[in-house]
Amino acid sequence: MRIFHSLAEVPAGFGSTIVSVGNFDGVHLAHQNVLQEVVTRAKARSVTGYGAGTGTKTGPAKSLAITFEPHPARILRPDAAPRLITPLPIKLKLLEKTGLDAVLVLPFTRDFSVTPPREFAREILRQRLKADEVHEGDNFHFGHKAEGNIDRLAQFGKEFGFEVITYPEQKIRGIPVSSSQIRALVERGNTAQARHLLGRIFSITAPPGRGRGYGHKYTVPTINLSRYEELVPTDGVYITRTIINGECFDSVTNIGNRPTFGADSFAIETHLLNFHPIDLTAETPVEIFFLRRLREEIKFPSVEALREQIAKDVLRSRRYFRSLKSFSQV
Repeated sequence: MRIFHSLAEVPAGFGSTIVSVGNFDGVHLAHQNVLQEVVTRAKARSVTGYGAGTGTKTGPAKSLAITFEPHPARILRPDAAPRLITPLPIKLKLLEKTGLDAVLVLPFTRDFSVTPPREFAREILRQRLKADEVHEGDNFHFGHKAEGNIDRLAQFGKEFGFEVITYPEQKIRGIPVSSSQIRALVERGNTAQARHLLGRIFSITAPPGRGRGYGHKYTVPTINLSRYEELVPTDGVYITRTIINGECFDSVTNIGNRPTFGADSFAIETHLLNFHPIDLTAETPVEIFFLRRLREEIKFPSVEALREQIAKDVLRSRRYFRSLKSFSQV
C-alpha cells in the first residue's frame, strides 16, 4: 500500500480512483465494510475495464482512502477533541490490511478547514484524484463547517462526473458501529463490547516507561508503559494479552494512580503471567490487548492486602485463559 502525505505526492499518472473519505479512527467494522467494497470495485474495474455496473468502458482504477492528520477536532475544537482509538501509525497498518492500493493523509489545517464542499468535490476528488466512485456512510459531512452532506456530494458527483455509493448505519446487537460509540465503551471499561464493534480486540501500543519500582519491590514484576496520550480504558484491572518482540504473553494490566502507595501517579502496568527473560529497551514497542475488566482500582489498607488481591486477580486471569484454549486472535 502506498502512503501519500499530501496531494502533491500523488503522481500525475496515478490514474482513476475508487475513493472513501473519513477519519477512520479505529478502522472498525463499518469502516472495513466500506473499504472492502472500495477494494472490490477497484479490482473489478482493473480486470474488466467497466465501472459502476453500467457497462460503460472506463479503464482500471485504484482503491484509495483519504484521511486527515491531525484529527480535525484537534484543530477546530481542541478542548473537546477525542482521544484516538488508533493513532496514525496504527491506523495506517489497519488500513493496509483492507487491501487498499493507497492512502492519502491530508494535513488538516485551519486554512484547509475552510475549503467549500463544492471545491473539495471538484478540485480534490475529481480533478486531482480522478475519482470515479466515492463511497461514504449516509451521515458523511465534509467541507467548511461540515456544510457538505451525502446528498450534496451526490449532486456534485452528477455535476463533476463521479458516482456516490451510500452505506446505511451499521449496527451490531442493536448498537451503532461508530468511533464515538467505541470510545464511549472503552472509556467505561467495556472492552469486550468494544471488541464486537471493532472486529478485533482493543489495544494500545507504547514503549516501556520508567516505573517507581513498586511492582518489583512490593508486589510482582511489571512492565510500565511510557506516557500514553490517546484512548485508554477507565482505571481498573484488566485481563490482557501483551505482545513484545513478536511474542505473546498472558497478562494482567492495571490502569490508574496506584492509590495504595500514597500520592497519585498515573501508570499503565502489565504483569506477564508466563514471563521469562526478554530483551526490552526504551524503544521496544509493547502492545497490550484488553480482553476483560476484572475490577475497579482500589486503595488497600496495606501493601500486604494489595499483594493478596493481586494473587486473586492472577488466579482469575489464569482461569480465564484456560477457558480460551482455542483463542487465536492475538
